Amino acid sequence: MVFYFKARPEDGDYTIFMGIDKHENEELIKYGFPEDIWFHVDKMSSAHVYLRLPKGRTIEDIPEGVLEDCAQLVKANSIQGNKVNDVDVVYTPWQNLKKTASMDVGQVGFHNPRMVRTVKVEKRINDIINQLNRTKVERQPDLKGAFIILVLKLCPPPPLCFPSLLTFSLTSF
Repeated sequence: MVFYFKARPEDGDYTIFMGIDKHENEELIKYGFPEDIWFHVDKMSSAHVYLRLPKGRTIEDIPEGVLEDCAQLVKANSIQGNKVNDVDVVYTPWQNLKKTASMDVGQVGFHNPRMVRTVKVEKRINDIINQLNRTKVERQPDLKGAFIILVLKLCPPPPLCFPSLLTFSLTSF
């Protein structure tokens, strides 16, 4: 199950989403999109929160309000982080997430630590969390299916793409 939220509308049409538990987070890690930005409370257990950027946008283009929405949501969904002030939230493009076989379920590292950014959340702002929760929708998406469709769209016409990229993508899971 995945929870979807709408960021503050005055900043544009941004979708925020997070898994319901560490097993769902594992699926989100595996089947992310290039437009996804991953958020997590630094050095504490927390939800994995994702921001889906509009096509053509980058991490530098995230409006301050949307960044605050994501950081507040990840803080609010951290048992430890929700109880303390001055929490660091890290965020990075989905492609920078690194998952190895030796890592626990839901655990990630980074391919390039220099691509990881940090934002400090001084305190929980209930008005932001309440506004996000009013937009909350629970869905059971076909993450693998959506990922396969994305790979097929990104592939050049056969035989350039096949079997290399598609075989790699499908057999890697």
